[in-house]
Amino acid sequence: MEKKLVFSGVQPTGSLHLGNYLGALKNFVDLQKNNECIYCVVDLHAITVFQDPIELRDNILETTAAFLASGLDHKKSIIFNQSSVSGHAELAWILNCVARIGWLNRMTQFKDKAGKDREKASVGLYIYPNLMAADILLYKSTHVPVGADQKQHLELCRDIAQRFNNDFKKNIFPIPEPLIQKNISRVMSLRDGTKKMSKSDESSYSRIDLKDSADEIVKKIKKAKSDSLPIPESLSELDSKPEALNLLNIYSDLNKSTLEKTLNEMKGKDYSYLKNKLSEILIEIICPIGKKITQFLDDKNFLEKVINEGSEKANKIAQKNLKEIKNTVGFL
Repeated sequence: MEKKLVFSGVQPTGSLHLGNYLGALKNFVDLQKNNECIYCVVDLHAITVFQDPIELRDNILETTAAFLASGLDHKKSIIFNQSSVSGHAELAWILNCVARIGWLNRMTQFKDKAGKDREKASVGLYIYPNLMAADILLYKSTHVPVGADQKQHLELCRDIAQRFNNDFKKNIFPIPEPLIQKNISRVMSLRDGTKKMSKSDESSYSRIDLKDSADEIVKKIKKAKSDSLPIPESLSELDSKPEALNLLNIYSDLNKSTLEKTLNEMKGKDYSYLKNKLSEILIEIICPIGKKITQFLDDKNFLEKVINEGSEKANKIAQKNLKEIKNTVGFL
């Protein structure tokens, strides 16, 4: 059986957090064991909203450091930054001419991110799902790990690939399949269980950053919103307690257990007990990653070497595929 060719990317827009680790990085590491994997620091996506140039450069290196600290092996997987391979932007333009405005108008993430003042949003923010499609299709990726908030974009990518193949009557692009993790919950804010844990949240107490110290982790979990009543016995009772559910889900994911087993272990206990246990396992898993991130950031020459080597490998694949795509379109 042929190996899957897996592609995914992470935006370099600030320090990565627990949600990034459980929702993406941990899965990236598992996928590299039995598949060909390409992991990209998507800096072109980052600039759909203005970024300070110095901070962006630092964040590209820090995201790369987080990849490596989480267990990605640059000898097994291709790790690079998106802007270093011009094929992403070139293919994005071609796909802009394949995608339809009606398709983009259905993208709910643009509506969420642009908010009420959509007229002032950048064109890049509107069409970035086409760039995401280019990222995936440039390497003829067969599989893409996706979370709930990216499913719609992958569906668009599949539509674009199918439209291109149909228009030119050639099977140039494989239709990429989603890789959806089993038993993975969205990691929500520690302050508001109805909102996703986010790098952009003003309060640092809303998230566990991968570089947090043991003391910071204990403090944040202690202050995390939960419930005044003891931990309930049934899952249905958690429906109206999103913050409590979030803490139990995080503990379950880190403990490689199910929510049902965790609830059976914790039912009737005070949330202080759960928070102590959660802090212990977070310190055990996250703190070593944070230390490695710091170590990698102390050797920026090594990080740049990893990125440059990855860019060369990615560009070799990209140029070969782009030549075929351009020839199909009719370019000289």
